[in-house]
Amino acid sequence: MARNLELGALGEDLAVEHLVARGLVVLVRNWRCRYGEVDVIAQAGDAVVFVEVKTRSGRGYGTPAEAVTHAKQVRIRRLAALWLREQERRWPRVRFDVVSVVLAPGCEPELTHLEAVF
Repeated sequence: MARNLELGALGEDLAVEHLVARGLVVLVRNWRCRYGEVDVIAQAGDAVVFVEVKTRSGRGYGTPAEAVTHAKQVRIRRLAALWLREQERRWPRVRFDVVSVVLAPGCEPELTHLEAVF
C-alpha cells in the first residue's frame, strides 16, 4: 500500500507541475470532506478546474484515465458542488479534467492531460 501511495503522490506532483506550466493556478491540493477528496482544484482564467489525477506503473489494466469511471465522475461532481458552496467567490465556469500519469519502471513518465472530459 505504501508503494501505491508513493506512486500516487509522485504522479500528483508531476500533474501539478504540468498544470502550472500550462498557466493554471493551483488553489487547493487534496481537498477533503466527509464524502471524499478532490486531487487538485485550480484556476484557468475565469474557470475553476477540478482535476482528478490517476497514476499507474503500467498499462496492464488499461490507461490510468480509464479508471475514472462514471461513479467516480459523479462523486467528483458532488465534491465540486460542496467546495463551490463554501467559496465566497462565484465562478462563471466550472471544468472537470483528468491527468493520466504512467510511471513505468525504467521509462520516462508519460502524462496526458484531458481537459473538460466530464
